[in-house]
Amino acid sequence: MTRSDATFGGSFPYTPQFTAAPGFRMHYVDEGPREAGVILCLHGEPTWGYLFRHLVPVLSITHRVVVPDHMGFGKSDTPPDRAYWLQDHIDNLEHFVLALDLDDITLVMHDFGGPVGMGLAARHPNRIRRVISTNGPTPFGQADLIARVTANAGVSPWFQWIAKAEAEGSLEAVLGQLGFNILSTLKLNGFEDNTLITDTWLDAYGSPFASPADCLGAIGWAKGFASGAHRFETPDAAAIRAIHARPALAIWGEADRTLHAEHFLPLFAQLFPAAPVRRLAGVGHYCIEDAPDEVGRLITEFIRQA
Repeated sequence: MTRSDATFGGSFPYTPQFTAAPGFRMHYVDEGPREAGVILCLHGEPTWGYLFRHLVPVLSITHRVVVPDHMGFGKSDTPPDRAYWLQDHIDNLEHFVLALDLDDITLVMHDFGGPVGMGLAARHPNRIRRVISTNGPTPFGQADLIARVTANAGVSPWFQWIAKAEAEGSLEAVLGQLGFNILSTLKLNGFEDNTLITDTWLDAYGSPFASPADCLGAIGWAKGFASGAHRFETPDAAAIRAIHARPALAIWGEADRTLHAEHFLPLFAQLFPAAPVRRLAGVGHYCIEDAPDEVGRLITEFIRQA
């Protein structure tokens, strides 16, 4: 776990907040006017709220921006006696949102933040105002969901590695050293701008995984795919009708090697057929790292209009 007061050379200057509502010490950033609508930013594997560091100052001018770290990531605790499957992260986020009584929520989701955020939307559709995918899947009961996830796994180097490592029995050992191999893991998943790589940047992403005991979140997310333990939330008909009517935006780095646009943008389009899709050429899986200014501009313009 990263020290709660770590700012990484001032690149993450936000006051740390904590809640025990999900049954562990969950860290979050909470910036911007309390009376405004909430922008809830959800990270994925193996990142944390640091991913959104460039978006917070832009979006918090007009909105309350809340950025939690999932269990086992960033400045949140990594309890040794908890499960780290998708459904557990959805449970945790639900407890978090209800404890803070977050409403009028604009979801901004990256990577597995997508399934977690859409799980929240399935359970509490009336709390959701808008849905924004930033290279984040939007599973919501689509008939071809599993087929598309499976097809993507067949062409994704990350998912191919997960399957091979699990079969060989090396997944826990490799991801248990994530503090040392964080760069290769991030690069395998995909960012295109190598000027990002500085000692500070590596420290920010590597420090949460200082020991194998700190890596349970990252291990759990990968292992859940390899073992089939993750469970997508199944929305009921009322939730589908509600979310289908919400304004939505997809922003997708086209150089994403982990979550291919051809497999995941159709899932978004099924749920939001009239929604805009902004494809970013030359931008990788971590689109918020590769193109933070462009992503921030697109989100700001969309929220202003919707």
